[in-house]
Amino acid sequence: MPDVVSPEARSRMMAGIRGKDTKPELIIRKGLHPRGFRYKLHDRKLPGKPDLCFPKYRAVILVNGCFWHGHDCHLFKWPSTRNAFWKEKITSNKERDKKNVCALKKLGWRVLVIWECALKGTTRHDPEYVIKEVEQWLKTGNDHRVIEGKKANNKKANSS
Repeated sequence: MPDVVSPEARSRMMAGIRGKDTKPELIIRKGLHPRGFRYKLHDRKLPGKPDLCFPKYRAVILVNGCFWHGHDCHLFKWPSTRNAFWKEKITSNKERDKKNVCALKKLGWRVLVIWECALKGTTRHDPEYVIKEVEQWLKTGNDHRVIEGKKANNKKANSS
C-alpha cells in the first residue's frame, strides 16, 4: 500500500518525532519531582543515556516508545513500506537496548523500563498508579522491573 502523504510531508512528520521530553517521560518526571525525587536527565556518562538517572538510589529509568523499541503491544505495528529498512532499524534498537541494560547492570545500576503503552492507548494505567509503582521500586531496591500496559487478563504490571 502506498503512503498516503508525500515524501516531503512524511519527512517533516518523522523529523518532528522527539527522542527526549516525550509525553510519557514528562508524566513520569512531573509525577516524581513533587514527591521529592531528584534526578539527572539523559546522563551521557551512562550507557544508552537513560531518560532519568537517580544517583541516590543507584537507579535509572528508561521510558521506551513502543514503536521505536519494538514492543509487543497494540501500539506497535510493522510499517507496510520499506520493510527491510524498518526490520533492521527496530531490530538494532532492540539489540542496543539489551546491550545498554546489561552494561548498566554490570556497573551496578538498577533498571526500570516503562513502556509507552503503560501511559497511552487502550491498555494504559492511571498515571498515578504508574508513579506509585515507580516510587515503590525506587525505595525498595529491587533490581530490574518492567512496567507496561494492562494485559487482557487484567495484569497490572509485568515484573521481570
